[in-house]
Amino acid sequence: MNDQQTTLHIEGMTCTSCASAVERSLKTLDFVREAQVNFAGKKAVVRYSPDAQGTDPEALQAVFFKAIKDAGYEPVDPATKRAQAQSRLRIEAYRMIGAWIITAPLMVSMLLMMLWHIHIIPMSIEPWVNLIGSGIVIFLVGWPVIHTTFLNFRHLNFTMDALIGIGTLAAFATGLLRIGGAEVIDFTAIGAMIMAIHLVGNYIKVKATGRASQAIQALLELGAKDARIVGADGSTSMVGVDQLKVGDIIRVLPGEKIPMDGTVIAGSTAVDESMITGEPVPRDRNEGDSVVGATVNQMGSIDVQVTTTGEESFLNQIVQMVEEAQNTRVPIQDFADSITRIFVPAIMVLAVLTFVAWMVFPVQGVALLTSVEGFLPWVDGGRTPVSQALAAAIAVLVIACPCALGLATPTALMVGMGKAAELGILIRNGEAIQSAKDLDAVVFDKTGTLTQGRPALSDWVVAPDVDENDFFQLVAGLESKSEHPLAKALVDALLDKHVIPVDFAHSQVIPGKGIEGMLEERSGSNSAPVRVGRLSWLEEEGVAIHPDIRERGELWASQGRTLVFAAHGSKLLGLAALSDPVKTDSVEAIDLLHRLGIQTIMLTGDNALAARHIADQAGIDRVFAELLPQDKITKVQELQAQGLSVAMVGDGINDAPALKQAQVGIAIGTGTDIAIESADITLMSGSVTGAAKSILLSRTSFGTIKGNLAWAFGYNVIAIPLAMLGMLHPVMAEIAMALSSITVVMNSLLLRGRIEKNLLNHESK
Repeated sequence: MNDQQTTLHIEGMTCTSCASAVERSLKTLDFVREAQVNFAGKKAVVRYSPDAQGTDPEALQAVFFKAIKDAGYEPVDPATKRAQAQSRLRIEAYRMIGAWIITAPLMVSMLLMMLWHIHIIPMSIEPWVNLIGSGIVIFLVGWPVIHTTFLNFRHLNFTMDALIGIGTLAAFATGLLRIGGAEVIDFTAIGAMIMAIHLVGNYIKVKATGRASQAIQALLELGAKDARIVGADGSTSMVGVDQLKVGDIIRVLPGEKIPMDGTVIAGSTAVDESMITGEPVPRDRNEGDSVVGATVNQMGSIDVQVTTTGEESFLNQIVQMVEEAQNTRVPIQDFADSITRIFVPAIMVLAVLTFVAWMVFPVQGVALLTSVEGFLPWVDGGRTPVSQALAAAIAVLVIACPCALGLATPTALMVGMGKAAELGILIRNGEAIQSAKDLDAVVFDKTGTLTQGRPALSDWVVAPDVDENDFFQLVAGLESKSEHPLAKALVDALLDKHVIPVDFAHSQVIPGKGIEGMLEERSGSNSAPVRVGRLSWLEEEGVAIHPDIRERGELWASQGRTLVFAAHGSKLLGLAALSDPVKTDSVEAIDLLHRLGIQTIMLTGDNALAARHIADQAGIDRVFAELLPQDKITKVQELQAQGLSVAMVGDGINDAPALKQAQVGIAIGTGTDIAIESADITLMSGSVTGAAKSILLSRTSFGTIKGNLAWAFGYNVIAIPLAMLGMLHPVMAEIAMALSSITVVMNSLLLRGRIEKNLLNHESK
């Protein structure tokens, strides 16, 4: 049986070390092939072989849940995940408040005693008050931290909580030793302060990382809550969208959200689809057209037949895709995670070495601390070496911050990918963000990517002594009798010009040549037929071609345009040229890429002259024309062999291999499913400006990731030696540790604004 994949939702993780612990626990299951746990997304993606365990869903879920609980964390039902996330935020708030209600009086008492030798608690009971109060904060309010610490030692998987747990336990132990008669400073109140500050940090991180996924929350909230269902008798009634079934008919009034994906079966309207495409211009929707749930009906009343519901709906699929992308890893994260895995054990070793060093060299230590006594009010040269050694060791334990290091990448990824989704850019994996920042060249398919992918009337010329309107009316009337796509495109263009087609008595399609017909008022035996089609056919029928029109036709043909000649009998009426026009935003996209310092290349099967004409219109740097479908992947490989990092932008089945070959594959969302599935990035709007925006977004996001990592590394490089030297009070160390993690998260949240600013700056140049 093939490997299967499941997503597990988890609560209780406070840092990426926690995520690593869950990951290792899941990987201990024999049938698990791979497990990736994302702290910011609070979920695990597990690939497993059901052969070894069986396929009973409940049994599998029970095994996975047990592995998560064994690591010290809580599995969550996805149906209630968001409600539980809110509940967890409330619980963290209660813990934080409860801890400070007890800790604040202990802290005030300790500070008054240290600074002014004022005892507000009688000295005879002060050790007991500190011990009991701190015990409540550490073992009751902060029990999740202590419980995780015990589990860490049991499984030898150490997380950030282990450092806090050991630090607070060590501080609490000094109170027990003091009551037992040992000559040590009582750090129990400091243990309570460390735990209380840690809980403040936890609350802020839970709240902030929840905000990091606000794009997903916003997408989910876009959906309609109710639907107006149409009964068999034509009556309507309101029902919840969760009650809709495939085949139901729903009526959507102007200004209302379309409740679910479906097909318009009655009425016409314009629909605001900006929530899925990022494009503000409404799109016309008529009978037979598909509509997407959560988009807004702006004009007429329409009846829609539901085609998908629930998890299969377009909105839910987009949400799932973005969530899966946010849960993926980028190469730079592997480096950070490799450090995090050894960080906590290393800090524990350093704390032990710090304690031993201060015990062995107490004189030097006292001299150092006395010199900065104003900064360290708890230090007293007469205090015992054990107290000083404990203070320094506890500071080392709580100052260390693999949490900030682990948060640096996933929080920025969540914000960046969420913002991309708002812009109609779906990033399928995190690696694409890292790869896109280093791109040197963007390769475009032509048809349907740079061009609209459908023919349109581009130019025309009429013969001397022929009225242009007569020419248009005759062509429109005759071509309306044909089913050929070019004929339909020509008729649509002429109807847009408000041309009134002429009626024909009868018509006949001549395969490979064109169409001919007899005018209604000239259906007698002597009337001449009207013909519309190829030049060679008209010449066969004796039509004389005016030299200027022939020359014009040759020029247009060299530019890749399709020529349609029209004649009445032997008299030439004129020439119409159809082409696949360049998208209006292609020029803007190419210009933006050039400003980003990226080379642009076009690959096409068209002839060289036609390809160069389109490339010049769009502003493309280099063109490779007359390529077979298999040549595209070869050309991408050649560019890569030249040392270029290449992105491929395409929309067709023949583009799929090249999309896979390129460092970054970008599919036009209006293209084929195969192309979209082969790509790393999908542009939902069909606008190639999304390709340039993707690269700019990548560079901005990765800049934030590098900034976060630099902050986290720099912080630890500076802070840990200071703690080892005894220059940081344990409480100050814990405050600094919490602020470091919060700074990284907040910096990631500011990424949204940076992306918007950079896009605005580049688009306005």
